Amino acid sequence: MTRQDSGLVRRPVRVAVVGAGSTYTPELVEGFVRRADQLDVSELVLYDVAPDRLRIVGGLAQRILDRQGFAGRLTLTGDLSAAVDGAAAVLVQLRVGGQETRLVDETLPNKFGLIGQETTGPGGFAKALRTIPVVLGIAEEVRRRAEPDAWIVDFTNPVGIMTRALLDEGHRAIGLCNVAIGFQRRLAAVFGVEPDRVRLGHAGLNHLSWIRSVEVDGVDRLPELLSGTQADALSDQTGVPAELMRVLGAIPSYYLHYFYCTDHELESQLAGEHRALRVLDMERELLAMYEDPALDHKPALLEQRGGAYYSEAAAALVTSLLTGDGAHHYVDMRNEGTIDGLPAEAVVEVPANVDLDGPQAVPVAPLAPEMLGLVQAVTAYEVLTIQAARTGSRDLALRALLANPLVGQWDLAVEVLDALLEANAAHLPQFAQGTRG
Repeated sequence: MTRQDSGLVRRPVRVAVVGAGSTYTPELVEGFVRRADQLDVSELVLYDVAPDRLRIVGGLAQRILDRQGFAGRLTLTGDLSAAVDGAAAVLVQLRVGGQETRLVDETLPNKFGLIGQETTGPGGFAKALRTIPVVLGIAEEVRRRAEPDAWIVDFTNPVGIMTRALLDEGHRAIGLCNVAIGFQRRLAAVFGVEPDRVRLGHAGLNHLSWIRSVEVDGVDRLPELLSGTQADALSDQTGVPAELMRVLGAIPSYYLHYFYCTDHELESQLAGEHRALRVLDMERELLAMYEDPALDHKPALLEQRGGAYYSEAAAALVTSLLTGDGAHHYVDMRNEGTIDGLPAEAVVEVPANVDLDGPQAVPVAPLAPEMLGLVQAVTAYEVLTIQAARTGSRDLALRALLANPLVGQWDLAVEVLDALLEANAAHLPQFAQGTRG
């Protein structure tokens, strides 16, 4: 590649989206349109295995692009090889089994007195088992058909596990979650500044992270957030008590309330409060809206879907990877010494400056003991989960559940594993032979 005088690479690129039938896709399309002056997407390819969803979502995508005067081409395809052929970046945002499997992930564990959630606990474990082989298969096709130095950007949950599985197989991959950018945008609004003036001391694992500083123009404003009137608002956003945040000296990811407030969350779930039910209804409503030929922008309802700022985060990250602008992002990447106490090969979620060579982590302070202990346990769980997903080993699956802090007991691990394997049998052929060892 040749660099222009500005130091940035600007060339026409082909970008593919795998799982483009997602209702998130219009958000992503708008993100690329907004960056047309920075990233020259000559062709945006939307791929999905569900033709009806692809037709509906792709139709809205085309209307959005037409309204914005997009100069490139939009291609819809159900052929993976054709989708990734010659791509410079491939975004993966799929859900094996659709929203129906998510409902199982969130409800089945409750029968055993365990937290149900699609990325954390036994539900997240089931999702990882279903998804890892599929994503690795897609990545092999990317290796064969895409540009030699193409990037795989994973937005598929559990992002940390998926990213590690990809990196372990030698793929050029990076993980992306919208938790950090969501906090950045909300806190920028609190202080009345542009988001780029806010830097977060965000560190941990995907969906298991803490914000330990909030620098606005270089000054840490976190202490006043935790002690002032914003503490209650942050409590509402994270699901944990304001006093807990004060004791930690940090703003935890929303997903940490499953660990810090387990019994309270389980009580709510047993009362029938499952986000999967709301998302199912919302998906149907969104797809019905997308079919309206007069709709040429993302509807406001999409922001309630849970992917706020996804378009900004994803389009900005792809721009950095393909132009080398060195911008600041929050990504999932190899640890390689960034967080003390974790192996180099672990995948962590940290701030990084991103250029053509990928992410260069911004140094972070060591995690406090209570944070590090939890991160170490979940890292061990992730390693075992990847091994179980790839081999279909029941013994490895049991060891993974024993390592998971939201399971951890032998009897529960055996019972919930049997139930998860039965409920997901159609998506877990690797376990069909009941392999041990």
